[in-house]
Amino acid sequence: MLDRIEACLPSLAPAEQRVARLVLKDPRSFARQPISVLADSAHVSKPTVVRFCRSVGYNGLSDFKLKLAGSVSEGVPFIHRSVDADDKPSDIMVKVIDNTVAAFLKYRNEASTAAIDKATQALVSAYRQGKRIEFFGVGNSGVVAQDAQHKFFRLGVNTIAYSDGHMQVMSASMLGPGDCVVVISNSGRTRDLMDACDIARQHGATTITITASGSPLAAAGDIHLAADHPEGYDRYSPMVSRLLHLLIIDIVATSVALSIGSEALQPKLQEMKKNLRNKRYA
Repeated sequence: MLDRIEACLPSLAPAEQRVARLVLKDPRSFARQPISVLADSAHVSKPTVVRFCRSVGYNGLSDFKLKLAGSVSEGVPFIHRSVDADDKPSDIMVKVIDNTVAAFLKYRNEASTAAIDKATQALVSAYRQGKRIEFFGVGNSGVVAQDAQHKFFRLGVNTIAYSDGHMQVMSASMLGPGDCVVVISNSGRTRDLMDACDIARQHGATTITITASGSPLAAAGDIHLAADHPEGYDRYSPMVSRLLHLLIIDIVATSVALSIGSEALQPKLQEMKKNLRNKRYA
């Protein structure tokens, strides 16, 4: 959570930056003190404290303090440990699992429920209006985009995933108001994805980005679902980042499914399972 605030610091207003520095200086104290004390300590108004919390992706001060208290008191029981060339299989297993668990717990403590709610509402609205829902990603993130399309397809949502930069730009050019595109990137600095996101937004589509805080792509979209982790985006084979992106997709897909309602989904899912039975050995 503190890493996320550090990443967002340059994009905050000067008054909000003072609040951010107060958090970074003593997070435990910030989580305990009332808003009046926090405002006086940062030399800002009370509304500025609330605006800061919303600027970094939380519902308000209460939501921010709750997540902050959980982050600093519970912490994450593992640290990111890179796999070394001379590691034994047992060492590799422990490191890979620990890194993944650490990233998931970190996300649980820091995730913005407000952003997830906004993304869910946008996707459900597009579904109910018969608008287009698309997923963009390149390279490793392209695989995540395909997984997202598969999950939403099974919910009866008409979606498509593109991992080719030319197809993304062409498709983004055809989007319009009410349509929704989810752009997935580990680094948040891929030129093709930035171009497609900008084009989609210019045409009135709602853009949801799943990427690192403080990246250009995070600032380019309408709704940012932060995916922050200690794994460098220049790794040859990203592991933690891919799993974290898949987790976020699962959360959003589950939220969308609940919003659509079981009455609409159950008959389709039951028929799908029935028709798939002949594809399996008894």
